[in-house]
Amino acid sequence: MSGTDRTVLTVTASPGETSGLGRRIGEACGPGTLLALLGDLGAGKTRFVKGVAAGLGAAEEDQVTSPTFVLMNLYLGRLALAHFDLYRLDAVDLASLGFHDYRRDGVIALEWAEKVGESLLEDHLRVAFEITGESSRRLMFQARGPRSQELLNQMNLFP
Repeated sequence: MSGTDRTVLTVTASPGETSGLGRRIGEACGPGTLLALLGDLGAGKTRFVKGVAAGLGAAEEDQVTSPTFVLMNLYLGRLALAHFDLYRLDAVDLASLGFHDYRRDGVIALEWAEKVGESLLEDHLRVAFEITGESSRRLMFQARGPRSQELLNQMNLFP
């Protein structure tokens, strides 16, 4: 196993823990961070992004909403957070959504990232959400590149 394909599993017992984990990641994010979020409806992706936004100082958690109908919400803080939701799209053209406008200097949270070819995302932190109970979630983190591996290392989630 290389340093860029290690998988880390963690469990959150409540929505507050899910957003708290997102906050920790937001605090550690640097420019060019891409969070590729996967999981069923209601699995906690937007809850997690609420925490990321708070960790970046970009928005209070209650100000962050799912961009399902507008496709992208932008929050300005220490770094810009571009929050994309691809749920309603069949075909995804990242360039037409403004993805590349924020890729280098901001942080991107991309919900329903499975709709995009992984090779198009380049270095990213893949976060898969699984519903394990009414309030509990299992999150699987996979670093897909050196920058994302460093972020994962900073989070100290390794067993």
